[in-house]
Amino acid sequence: MAKRKQTDPHRSLRVIAVDNPYYSRAHAGAVTNPRYIDAVVNVRESAITTLASRGRIDQAQEAAANKFRSLWEAMGGKGASAIDYGRDHVDGGKRSDPITERQINAADELRRAHLALGDKGYWLVSRICGEGYALHEVTQPPGSKRAKLAAAKDLRTYLDQLAAMWGLATPKTHRKPIST
Repeated sequence: MAKRKQTDPHRSLRVIAVDNPYYSRAHAGAVTNPRYIDAVVNVRESAITTLASRGRIDQAQEAAANKFRSLWEAMGGKGASAIDYGRDHVDGGKRSDPITERQINAADELRRAHLALGDKGYWLVSRICGEGYALHEVTQPPGSKRAKLAAAKDLRTYLDQLAAMWGLATPKTHRKPIST
């Protein structure tokens, strides 16, 4: 009988410092008003959070990946739904538009990203950031360390392009790795 690998669920959780959403400049320096607070993050939630927690991508690249993910989810996530023609509408009620303005704007941004990255770059970023694939799942041959390193390098390059396009990269944040 083969042994099952025992995993500790807490190994995938890390404490990181994040911006305090309640921080007030008016009370800067006060003990009760810290600039950063600790937050627990599941680093296995996506490939991007794993790379960010290990310091493999910087803050601008992480922001670009998160923006791409939110646009991707706005386009196909829960958003567009079919029209139910069998449903009875009450007097004065309007039919809802099956495609929202948010989805149209997300599609425009993703189209711009596709033009900026090209087919290969858009494919990689959409698989990793949009669909949530891991690096080893998009490489050929699967699981090859060399292929994973090459895919990670390409992903960083494409995220740099997106960060520059969306104005998320500044010379300071672009070079600064994320601390864990």
